[in-house]
Amino acid sequence: TKTASVPILSCEEAIERLRRFRESYEGEECEYLAMYSSVFGGITTDPSAMVVPLDDHIVHRGHAVFDTALICNGYLYELDQHLDRLLVSASMAKINLPFDRDTIRGILIQTVSASGCRNGSLRYFVSSGIGDFQLSPSGCHASSLYAVVIRAAASSSPPRGGVRVITSSVPMKPPPFASTKSVNYLPNALSQMEAESRGAFAAVWVDPDGRVAEGPNVNVAFVTREGELVMPDPDGGRVLRGCTARRVFVLAEELVGRRGGL
Repeated sequence: TKTASVPILSCEEAIERLRRFRESYEGEECEYLAMYSSVFGGITTDPSAMVVPLDDHIVHRGHAVFDTALICNGYLYELDQHLDRLLVSASMAKINLPFDRDTIRGILIQTVSASGCRNGSLRYFVSSGIGDFQLSPSGCHASSLYAVVIRAAASSSPPRGGVRVITSSVPMKPPPFASTKSVNYLPNALSQMEAESRGAFAAVWVDPDGRVAEGPNVNVAFVTREGELVMPDPDGGRVLRGCTARRVFVLAEELVGRRGGL
């Protein structure tokens, strides 16, 4: 059988092909505005350079954690709360931090500043690092930090009139994996795909005891007809420690004092 000849590319040729490939589907306006990588120790605004080494354990083992902070009118929303959760997740995943907390915080702020983004999100990752393709990270040289600024989509919010959800048939993550924000999102992806295939906005996990837990990337809460706010315990270990859920508790207390509601 005749096989196609596969070209052997130089670094410059590979980057140029990657650039052309991105342009073929992104058009003139790219949604990725800036990226920091501890591997090359700096920030780039060229999407073609926003790459991760294949032997980083974030790629082939999923041994990494991440978090996200919204960018609203040029400001990072509740960065400290999300950063604290990242550090807890890293500890649970037994990943040593590449820098101390203040240094990581400064890098994240500088990355957003370099992007010029006014509205979007900052997603940042800590992995066990690059070095080999083994299961254990013992051969990794050092842990890695990556951060990317993503421009907000034109219609990134659900409709205000409500959405349709379904009960997910995909098994939910057990503790302690449920409360660790790792990059292993296969159950989340399958759950969301199930929802989309059935014309729903999201799927909701229900634990074996019949208790509502969470969605693949959303918190779940209810306000009863009696004005009672009901939500899974964000510190109970069976759902992710939701920063949004904690913020809802604060806002709900304010509503109680202002309206006598909830």
